[in-house]
Amino acid sequence: MAPNAGVVLVAAGAGTRLGGQEPKALAMLGGRSLVTHAVSRLRATGLVRTIVVTAPRGHGEQVRRAALAAFADHEASPEGQAGADRVEVDVVEGTYPSRQASVAAGLERLDAGHEVILVHDAARPLAPPSMITRVVRAVQGGHDAVVPGLAVTDTIRMVDEQDTARARGVVERGRLRAMQTPQGFRAEVLRRAHASGAARGRHEYSAATDDAALVEALALEVHLVAGERAAMKITDPHDLAVAQMYLSEGW
Repeated sequence: MAPNAGVVLVAAGAGTRLGGQEPKALAMLGGRSLVTHAVSRLRATGLVRTIVVTAPRGHGEQVRRAALAAFADHEASPEGQAGADRVEVDVVEGTYPSRQASVAAGLERLDAGHEVILVHDAARPLAPPSMITRVVRAVQGGHDAVVPGLAVTDTIRMVDEQDTARARGVVERGRLRAMQTPQGFRAEVLRRAHASGAARGRHEYSAATDDAALVEALALEVHLVAGERAAMKITDPHDLAVAQMYLSEGW
């Protein structure tokens, strides 16, 4: 099957909690930026045709160079090699009030010829090609929205709305999953969900924390597939150190 998935790769975060001077997507992990790692793994699937990267204002060219650096590596799998050279990369630069608004900007730049659209965070640079492939195949198999998730292993307690120091009981963790990216969607469904929920993205406090929430607001079902621990989100220096451990183990 010819590569026909489009990707909005969110790379517009400031990364202040990482303590660096550059945007989070340009932070280095094993000698390569987070966005380079993410693009490399997306192209290795052989299923992706276009990647639109959202970059912070003033950093578009840096992000573009980092994304294109993925095409100088040799990490694409033999199965994905044929499709890898046909991947197009575009960058949209701006100042966004929320992650949702950043995704919407990338979605607007992505052309209408894609059957499947993935929304991925550059802050999850080690998402394995096998997991990305699971998401795409599940959408191709008929699901409107597909999200990778991990079982929650910690005990989770609810807290009082007025007094967050007061525990209000344990949540049954057997029914909880931690959501990851990339999340995959039928293109028409994702575009409709963003159009319907556009007003939410104008403010951080009201914005959807992931794109599946916008689809659920349309009363459509979100399908879960198995996530991967290596697809962790990098937020602070400790996360970066853990990601380095995964990288050293071959992820």
